[in-house]
Amino acid sequence: MTAIPYTPAPWTAAAWLPQVTAWADAQLAPHGQRITDALEPARMSPWSALWRVPTSGGVLWLKACAPTMRHEVAVLSLLSRVRPDVVPPIWAVEPGQGLILMGDGGELLRPRTRGAREVEHWTHIFPRYARLQQELAPYAGELLAAGVMDRRPAALPALYDALLADEAALAIGAAHGLTPAEHADLRALSPTFAERCVYVDVLGIPVTVDHSDFHDANILLDGGEYRFIDWGDACVAHPFLTLPVALRSITYGLGLEAGDPFLAELRDLYLAQWLDYGTLDELRDVLSIAERLTMVNRALTWRRALATVPPGEEGEDADAVPGWLQEYLAAERASGAG
Repeated sequence: MTAIPYTPAPWTAAAWLPQVTAWADAQLAPHGQRITDALEPARMSPWSALWRVPTSGGVLWLKACAPTMRHEVAVLSLLSRVRPDVVPPIWAVEPGQGLILMGDGGELLRPRTRGAREVEHWTHIFPRYARLQQELAPYAGELLAAGVMDRRPAALPALYDALLADEAALAIGAAHGLTPAEHADLRALSPTFAERCVYVDVLGIPVTVDHSDFHDANILLDGGEYRFIDWGDACVAHPFLTLPVALRSITYGLGLEAGDPFLAELRDLYLAQWLDYGTLDELRDVLSIAERLTMVNRALTWRRALATVPPGEEGEDADAVPGWLQEYLAAERASGAG
């Protein structure tokens, strides 16, 4: 896997926003609406950007995805067709440019879960999300054909080896990167990682969509419904790859210890939705291995995202790729594998 070449976000070009504004306005015309003022930047990053769109019918939102992350359009297109209740209203998409025009999906959940500590929301969210994954499993092939990242267990070993060949992404020898010894140890763990990928399939749980960045800043509350946003990191993978990221965010956001009973409750609540495939103990065992795959998956996705950042300007994200691999290495060493 050679280094992904740097590609600047298209919205950095002066002519881009007027052209995209015209596109959005054209999508509104059949609905008898129009854009009434300039688009307002709401959230900007090198890999995606969001604008507030004032229209004659109310506020809409325009999201643009960088070239390496445009698969989000495919995910949202499928969700809006199969389960429109779990995403904001999708008005229009333009896959070639990575554009999504959408309606308001409700209020951000994080102020409630972290600020007001309304943690009971999670007891509703995890079963809902697991059921969504189950419903989308038959569409895995369609997602892959549309360009959604392939992180199926069978694909991960080759991706792992190729990632370790991209020494620029690993920043070997740099202060924020892997040490040469860590790099060597990770290479030596390649057979072990391949075994992990085989093991997570032991119960026959089907691959499906993995949001990959599932936390309370990517969930909206709309009345009594939850809508899931920001699918830019989504991939087709073993479904359990979602859970370690989500529980990690909850642990940090609520200031919990790793062994807090509430985290175990949420873990088992999610796993209970998969009891058709095994006992709770068997599912926990698979999850413990899926957590290792999650670490590598996150490193792979950060590598794609950072291809939109000028070399040397990664800032606080500079250690994202090597950092996740160091976590994987630490987990294997703790288990006696490395």
